[in-house]
Amino acid sequence: MPIPPAPAPGTLVVDTSRDDRVGEFRGLAGPYWALRPVRGGPEWEAEPRDVRPADPMERLRAETARRNARSAEGLL
Repeated sequence: MPIPPAPAPGTLVVDTSRDDRVGEFRGLAGPYWALRPVRGGPEWEAEPRDVRPADPMERLRAETARRNARSAEGLL
């Protein structure tokens, strides 16, 4: 399976090797992609071949979770 091209930083993607965890693409980390949880937290590394673009519903859920987390912290 060919390695997909890296998305633009900030793109929401899904790591299929971690129970379809949604993350924000942050950049390259050697041969891996650095992903960050949408609500914040430590980045993790994923094999590019295990990552796919987030579908519209996954993006909506992730954006809602991000806004709720920021609201709870008083950032909105």
